[in-house]
Amino acid sequence: MQKDSDPLMPLLWIGFGYAALVASGGIIGYAKADGVPSLAAGLLLRGLVGPGTYQLSQDPRNIWLFLAISGTLAGIMGMRFHHSGCVMPVGLITGANLLTVTKLGINVLNRPHQ
Repeated sequence: MQKDSDPLMPLLWIGFGYAALVASGGIIGYAKADGVPSLAAGLLLRGLVGPGTYQLSQDPRNIWLFLAISGTLAGIMGMRFHHSGCVMPVGLITGANLLTVTKLGINVLNRPHQ
């Protein structure tokens, strides 16, 4: 794990918090609509976000798994939010995904070229 003074540390905390948020979104979807697919997708994607965040902690250039999951979820949940207008949990997850993709994009653009 990186040191606390590392500028990447906030992104790692966001990543682990994001993984918990994705899992809770699946659990909320299951509780609200008895949606087993929501629960399965939330837990599966949480299981992928965790390793993506860990990869990022080991090598800041290794963002692709994390970025792919965040981008995919942003698209899927954004469409669901657009059609339903529900803020919880669809709007919350959409916002978190958009913030995550934006933060990753900024990190990619600001890193020094090798």
